[in-house]
Amino acid sequence: MPLLELQQLKKYFASQKAVDDISLTVEKGQIFGLLGPNGAGKTTLIRMITGIFYPDEGQIIFDGKKFDPVNDVGQIGYMPEERGLYKKMKIGEQTMYLAQLKGLSRSDAQARIKEWFVKFEMESWWNKKVEDLSKGMSQKLQFVTTILHQPKLVILDEPFSGLDPVNSNLIKDEIFKLAQNGATIIFSTHRMEQVEEICNHIVLVNKGKKILDGTVSQVKQEFKENLFRIGSTEVIPALNGNAPFEILNTGKADAIVRIQEGKTPNDVLQYLISQNVAIHSFQEILPTLNDIFIRLVESSPAARQFQSI
Repeated sequence: MPLLELQQLKKYFASQKAVDDISLTVEKGQIFGLLGPNGAGKTTLIRMITGIFYPDEGQIIFDGKKFDPVNDVGQIGYMPEERGLYKKMKIGEQTMYLAQLKGLSRSDAQARIKEWFVKFEMESWWNKKVEDLSKGMSQKLQFVTTILHQPKLVILDEPFSGLDPVNSNLIKDEIFKLAQNGATIIFSTHRMEQVEEICNHIVLVNKGKKILDGTVSQVKQEFKENLFRIGSTEVIPALNGNAPFEILNTGKADAIVRIQEGKTPNDVLQYLISQNVAIHSFQEILPTLNDIFIRLVESSPAARQFQSI
């Protein structure tokens, strides 16, 4: 059973369709990428999932039943891009307060806070105020307050913003551990390289509509262009009329080629061997998610074509 299902959700603000008939499914234990350019409708979707907004049409199914914001919101941890910490409040008191708001007893909250503060090297922060923290330190604190109550669904909006590489890896490792322990993660970011590294499944929205839905590997396979990189100790000789590929770019040690329609990588290798070309590597070039993102967002015909991957 999926943890979360959105069924034909719509949300309008005056004449603007912020979310226009979006359906998607998030499986339990999945790290799910919610992607889109600024103004695409991602934040509105997240606010409906967390009960901040109510949909104008459609429904949300949470853990097998219709979403009840009053009772189900305690099973959700939300880390918004715009941080929501109280700047003048001491960090220890604030973390305790937020944990108890999520239903933890004082003793349970204290034990969990201590565990996370030790893990993230935050023990000395207890009596500091949020306004005294750097952006990266504040980010670590916000992450801890988001997952402290062990929610079933964790929503992270740009969780690596302001973090150095060491702390980015620290948070990334914890995201993987949360998923391994059964939590479901919705991850929203503009950093496509992080999506490729972290997410199992992605959805791309643009102008309120879903234009892409699939696993990372499925999406990259769908948009590949039959490009390969051939590594050779010599320059590939001029092609004859029987060559099953065209050369797009060549250098001293490799060449980028496109295989012709109806031909296979084996056909390319057999041709090169017949031409006595010494090959030391042969690798398919798949598009990056960043390339796919730009192509779909900038090209409305392509977006319509791939709405149902």
